[in-house]
Amino acid sequence: MVSLGEVKISIATAVAAAFGFVIALLWRDVIIGILKYFELWRDGGFENLTGMAIGIVVVIIITILCVLGILYISKWGGIGKK
Repeated sequence: MVSLGEVKISIATAVAAAFGFVIALLWRDVIIGILKYFELWRDGGFENLTGMAIGIVVVIIITILCVLGILYISKWGGIGKK
């Protein structure tokens, strides 16, 4: 039988992975946007420096929130405890 602790660890691991995936996708879009701005990429991108700056700031804020979410869910799930 599966214990509650094992379920919590599984849920916490899945949610932490989802947060990490969101972070990776957001940074990917920003990097592609920067490359497009400097005409090193074809599709998407930022049209001006203001848009680029706003995009970077927003991704930094979301990254911080996701990292805090990962820390919280890891503590809740007991990941790393022995």
